[in-house]
Parts: sequence; structure tokens; C-alpha cells
Amino acid sequence: MSEPVDWLPDGTPYSPRFGDRYHSENGGLTQARRVFLHGCGLPEAWAGQPQWRILETGFGFGLNFLVTWAAWRADPARPTLLHFVSTEAWPVSAADLLRATSVHPELAPLAQALHDQWWGLLPGVHRLRFDEGRVLLTLYVGDTQAMLRQQSLTVDAIYLDGFSPQRNPESWDLHTLKAVARCCRRGTRLATWTIARAVRDALAQCGFEVTRVPGVPPKRDNLHATYHPRWEPRTTRQSASAATPEPA
Repeated sequence: MSEPVDWLPDGTPYSPRFGDRYHSENGGLTQARRVFLHGCGLPEAWAGQPQWRILETGFGFGLNFLVTWAAWRADPARPTLLHFVSTEAWPVSAADLLRATSVHPELAPLAQALHDQWWGLLPGVHRLRFDEGRVLLTLYVGDTQAMLRQQSLTVDAIYLDGFSPQRNPESWDLHTLKAVARCCRRGTRLATWTIARAVRDALAQCGFEVTRVPGVPPKRDNLHATYHPRWEPRTTRQSASAATPEPA
């Protein structure tokens, strides 16, 4: 059964489970572009790369994915393959997903393509293919910490998203962020909208260099981080289940 969603008078989706909005009341599109895409140095950082992997915690309505996919399409220096990996414990319905993105007409074709494959999302790993397999979306349906510890992947950028640490502390705690750090290479960039002290401290403990930056309204500050641990990370592990396949 899909996650129930309430719709506020201003059209913003609201989660009864967590008592929180899915995105900023000033619009999720600006947040997706400025906090996450630009916060991880994209699209400049992927220029000329054969492939680029992004990990997101909290897929929600897929707005961060759609904005990233649109940026990839528009970039002549884009990588040959874009692999977007996201965790989501409570997937919304296909109808709600399309409703949440319909206010952004520039994303309409991509949102429709996502909607058309948005079915059968039982707990586990799901692989969706777009643009003739040059864009891959891997969905881990389940608890972020548990799902990431079951997989083995290495990513180039991280969108740390989800409901606020006050509403959903498990998604931001030290154990979850350790699972996220396991997916990093040295130099992996991370962006998030929260500057909660507990999150900053946990990221630092996991090997990230953390910086506060000017925020996207209504947030005064956002957070950027780069994975540069003082210790030598374990050798990169890559399993068949999580490795990026070549386009079909």
C-alpha cells in the first residue's frame, strides 16, 4: 500500500506519518537545484566523466532525481552514464508522484516517464532505466541504514535529504551516516539543507569535512561536506547487485 499524503492549501505535499512537509514551502524545485545539484558542484563536477553516481537518502516525490536528470540532458559535457541511487522507506503512489511534479511543466516529460515505471515497489532493490539505459535509477525500498549495509557501491555525490532530524531522527543518526560514508570515495561531495549540530558532528566523525554555506530561503544556512577522512578508507567494494552496468 502506498504512503498516504495530505495536500496543504498552497499545494505542498505533507506527510501525516512524520508531521512535516515533503519540501520547502517556497518550492521544491529551487531546493533541488540549489541545495543538492549545485551543492554537489553539478553539473560542472561530472563534465567529461564516463559515468557519475549519486546517492540520495529519501526519494520522496523524485524531484531531486528529475532535476538532476534534466541537468544531465541539458549538459553537452554530461557523463555517458548517470546512475542515481536513492533510498525510500515509504514510497508514495504513482498518482501523488505525478501530482507533486505537475506544477513544474519543464519537468513534465521526465515526470511522466518516471510515473510510467512507478509500480510494484515492494521492499527491496528496484532498477529503472531511462533514455535508452543511459540514465539509471536504483531504488532501495526500505530503511536507509539497513539497505545501504546490504549493498556495496561507491558514489561521487550524496544528496542527504529527508524529513527533519527532529521528525525522523533515525535517518540522520550516526549509524545511518556511517552506512552512507561506506559508499564514499575520497573526495565524494555531500549536500544537505540541515545544519543540525548532531548531523554536523556525526558527519565529521564519519570522515567528512563539513562547511556551513549560505542557505536557500527559508533556511539561512545549508551544509556542504567532502569525504576526506584522516584514516585510509577500506578498498572500494563493488557487488554485482549495485555495480553500474553498461547501457543496453
